[in-house]
Amino acid sequence: MLRQLIARAFWALGPWKLVVERVPDRPTIFIGAPHTSNWDFVFMLAIGWRLRVKLRWLGKHTLFTGWKGPVMRALGGIPVDRRDPSRVLDEVISEVHAGKVFGLVITPDGTRSGHTHWKSGFYRIARATGLPVTLGFVDRTTMTTGLGPTFDLTGDVRADMDRIRAFFADESGYLPENRVEPRLREEEGAAEDGTGPAPTGDGPAPTEDGPTA
Repeated sequence: MLRQLIARAFWALGPWKLVVERVPDRPTIFIGAPHTSNWDFVFMLAIGWRLRVKLRWLGKHTLFTGWKGPVMRALGGIPVDRRDPSRVLDEVISEVHAGKVFGLVITPDGTRSGHTHWKSGFYRIARATGLPVTLGFVDRTTMTTGLGPTFDLTGDVRADMDRIRAFFADESGYLPENRVEPRLREEEGAAEDGTGPAPTGDGPAPTEDGPTA
């Protein structure tokens, strides 16, 4: 109840507008992009609390040390150790199969700046679990944030990423100068042999100094 009141106040009194195409009615992976600012974490909580969607998110494991651990877990955090991303993927997939996760938030562009490609962990998790993806966005130019379409990935990485790119083409992020074009390194290999294999992935990555959103 308190979270609902906080979220209502955030959207009613703040300058940002919540835009939702459709609230997912089944477990899904929320792609949060473009991830350019710590404000994305605030937006994630405000969206989840307002829509009453139970969200889990991936964060750097050092965020969960000491007194911060219980707080971050209460907010839906799952610690990620980037030294062993394959293990993280396996653990997340196990939690999804066990029914412990309804909405998993992943920011494929990883840290808020300094990257040229998205991480492909979200793709591997979606394909391994059969979960659809829901496109979550932040757009400073229109002062809107929220949820776009929900759809299943086909396994044709190039075609799937073309669809994702088309949606995010006009979404600038909170800090447009930090925006990363939605593109996976696996697409380059697919282009060479004319196929569209699902990526094996390099794992979902948290931000360097804060939780993903």
